[in-house]
Amino acid sequence: MDARRIIAALRDGETPSAEDISWFAKGLAEGYVSDAQAGAFAMAVLLNGLGEAGRVALTRAMRDSGRVLSWDLPGPAIDKHSTGGVGDCVSLVLAPMLAACGGYVPMISGRGLGHTGGTLDKMEAIPGLSTEVSETAFRAVTAEAGCAIVAASHDIAPADRRLYAIRDVTATVESLDLITASILSKKLAAGLDALVLDVKCGSGAFMKTADDARALARALVSTANAAGCATEALLTDMSQPLAPALGNALEVAESMKVLTGQTRGRLAELSIALGAGLLVQAGLAGSAEEGARKLDEALSSGAAAERFGRMVARMGGPVQFVDDWQRFLPEANVILEVTAPEAGVVTAMAGEALGLAVVELGGGRQVEGDRIDPSVGLSDMVRTGQKVEKGQVLARVHAARLETAEAAVDQVRAAISLGGTAPEALPLVLERITG
Repeated sequence: MDARRIIAALRDGETPSAEDISWFAKGLAEGYVSDAQAGAFAMAVLLNGLGEAGRVALTRAMRDSGRVLSWDLPGPAIDKHSTGGVGDCVSLVLAPMLAACGGYVPMISGRGLGHTGGTLDKMEAIPGLSTEVSETAFRAVTAEAGCAIVAASHDIAPADRRLYAIRDVTATVESLDLITASILSKKLAAGLDALVLDVKCGSGAFMKTADDARALARALVSTANAAGCATEALLTDMSQPLAPALGNALEVAESMKVLTGQTRGRLAELSIALGAGLLVQAGLAGSAEEGARKLDEALSSGAAAERFGRMVARMGGPVQFVDDWQRFLPEANVILEVTAPEAGVVTAMAGEALGLAVVELGGGRQVEGDRIDPSVGLSDMVRTGQKVEKGQVLARVHAARLETAEAAVDQVRAAISLGGTAPEALPLVLERITG
């Protein structure tokens, strides 16, 4: 076997054999494939694709590059995954909601990727909390709290751990095949009984069009179902940030507002939509309508918030976090308003540009190993279709320094388009894709 031969085949539009792909994945995990070769592999896959057989082979090979978990719990092991967007903190809301409904959610998540925020980075905005836990602790938190949001251990899909980091710094994030293999290798290694996927499309997503998002959703669903995990996907709108905030601590704050009953909005709406079908797949609800009612009750009763607090405490965070979360979350040194240059209607939002503005503030990584400032980001975002007057606040920039805040103000203002007529409103859930 030779990494150069496999890369050359991909470069020339050929699909390597399952044996070749398995060898390459093992090389990623064990180190005999170099970073340069991994980057070239990722770029060749991005440009030429793997095809369905190659995609399934890569997914299974990366799953099997490390340990595959199994569970002995009183209820089903279930999970959700998003393909990435801006202001998307659904995992923090949905995982404890599902736990309150009788599911167990061993959620192996990732860090920020490109312009999108990472669930692990958001969780670690909570002081003292660490997502880097042992398998023993992972199992204990899942059993005791009903949910655990953690980083993949070094023996869970190690091939993906390495390739994921390389994709982030080599402009190869958007590949359908690599996204599919990355998501599912970790999820399948977690030993799930059922999975729901949030496949986003629009300006803030990796997939900008519904056709591209639909292709990814079908690839994910078919691959996961072929591997024995009951899976469905929802195509959801990402033409604007999901929550009215971007940035790690700011998105935790939005999640807490939903969990503690202070607000509902699009974040709660999507969490319920994703969870309802998952409860049916897992045998915890007889219909999507029943599932939605159970999830709604988990929020309104405070049961979901209690589960979240239990998880935070068991992962090293404050014991009283849910009761006084505003006191614990870090705050930025500088807050500046982004004001409307004229009166009008918000006609569009460049979601990727907004996400990159947060990265440049220090809320994401420009190169692997960058330290993240959890306090920075954007809050109080306007919504598409909203009428604004000249001088009205479109968003607030949270920054560590005045000069970076002023630069972000210009970026955010340029990313929000104003016009005279409101655009046609898109539904939050565009389509449901099942096996």
